[in-house]
Amino acid sequence: MTRSIKLIYILGAFLAALSCKNSSTENKAPVIQTDTTTVRKPDATVYLYGIPASSYNLVKGKIKRNGFLSSLLLQHGITMDEIDKLIRNSVAVFDVRKIRSGNSYTLFCDRDSAARARYLVYEHDAAVSYIFSFNDSLNITPWKKDVKNIIKYTSFSIETSMWDALMNGGFHPSLAVELSDVFAWTVDFFGLQKGDSFKVIYEEMLIDNKPIQVTRIIGAQFSGPGTVITAVPFIQDGKESFYDTKGNCLRKAFLKAPLDFARVTSRFSSSRLHPILRIRRPHYGVDYAAPIGTPVHAIGDGRVTQTGYENGSGRIVRINHNSVYSTAYLHLSRFAEGIVPGAYVKQNEIIGYVGSSGLSTGPHLDFRFYKNGYPVDPLRVEAPPVDPVSPENMEKYEKVKTVVLSLLDTF
Repeated sequence: MTRSIKLIYILGAFLAALSCKNSSTENKAPVIQTDTTTVRKPDATVYLYGIPASSYNLVKGKIKRNGFLSSLLLQHGITMDEIDKLIRNSVAVFDVRKIRSGNSYTLFCDRDSAARARYLVYEHDAAVSYIFSFNDSLNITPWKKDVKNIIKYTSFSIETSMWDALMNGGFHPSLAVELSDVFAWTVDFFGLQKGDSFKVIYEEMLIDNKPIQVTRIIGAQFSGPGTVITAVPFIQDGKESFYDTKGNCLRKAFLKAPLDFARVTSRFSSSRLHPILRIRRPHYGVDYAAPIGTPVHAIGDGRVTQTGYENGSGRIVRINHNSVYSTAYLHLSRFAEGIVPGAYVKQNEIIGYVGSSGLSTGPHLDFRFYKNGYPVDPLRVEAPPVDPVSPENMEKYEKVKTVVLSLLDTF
């Protein structure tokens, strides 16, 4: 039996053994401004989105904020009555308020002096576009591209970093992100050594036969000096996580909040009115009101990377929990003893005390959470399962583990 045939055979058994996870009011034109970039005549044989583009002049651009969808359409002969009727006719198909700034659009316009728009195609995401028709029937219809999910497998060794190894191998960048998330708590990605290696079986989404992203890790394994860590996906209590060969979860938990008793006074926002500066700017954290001196706890194990006074943030502590997750604690009154850069802290350890340092209207903690260097809403972080495989699920888990190990042994 060849390696490829064996892999296909075992994979079929794996998919049978493992339950699969399931992989978008008021109706008026949204506040949108458009940024037209090009005007061109297509070749006679070109069809776009199922529309005979050779019959029209094409106007392409990107959606921009602070304008109206109607302003674009009115310039191309579409009336407000037509726009309103189209929206009402298609409310069950697409909510035009979900149009995103920065996304591309294409107008199909008549080739006469009036240049009336007959279609507007809005590219909502990589897989789905919406066709606004301004012909005899005023409606919106979806245009879906050909989407495939295929199973791939690979192994690679480290020369400098995992990122370099995958990019040099021509893999999609999302594979590095997914792998780092799986092994975030068990592999120090900043401390990888030359010769360390990975194996991974994964599912990749293709749109029009072009790789878009890695959607799922089916099994993975890290090998380093004297250590082998296998990641086996398993669904328990309705959630999928990764477990080692003994059934222990590869992830660790975070505390729900860094304070024992506090109330949320300001939430994560991309545009919040600053209470002192009186301007709108992002607030990538959650504010907890608490008296000065209230102990602040590290939400998870990690290493302190920064302590000090940072302009409007006041006294701040930053902690790297692993190569994926980090947190920051702002406006402190003072630091706890021993909290200095390089110090290792344990979950629930006191790292500082609530204050009002920096730009602050009163005592509170501004808590920030980062994933892969990007801020995320701490109140929306989905806590992964951390319990080991339960005794009642162990028999099923052993079957899944056996299949994953067999798959990894084929390459």
